[in-house]
Amino acid sequence: MKTLRDVMIGDTCTVKKLHGEGAVKRRIMDMGVTKNTEIYVRKVAPLGDPIEVTVRGYELSIRKDDAEMVEVIEDKEEVL
Repeated sequence: MKTLRDVMIGDTCTVKKLHGEGAVKRRIMDMGVTKNTEIYVRKVAPLGDPIEVTVRGYELSIRKDDAEMVEVIEDKEEVL
C-alpha cells in the first residue's frame, strides 16, 4: 500500500482510499482530501514533517501521521 507520505517531491498522485476513523478521517476530508482527488507534492520540510501539497487548487500542509492515512495511486500507475 502506497501512502501520501511515500510520494516524492514533484510527483502527482490520486487518492485511492482514506484510512483512519472518526474525527481524524473527518478532518482530512474537511481539508479537501477525498477519494479520486488529485494531489501534487510541492515540498517536504527538512525533517520530513510537515508535507506541503497542492490539492483542489490550494496549498495544504499535512503532518506525516495524517499523510500515512491517505492511500494513493501515483498517476504513472495503472488505475484499475
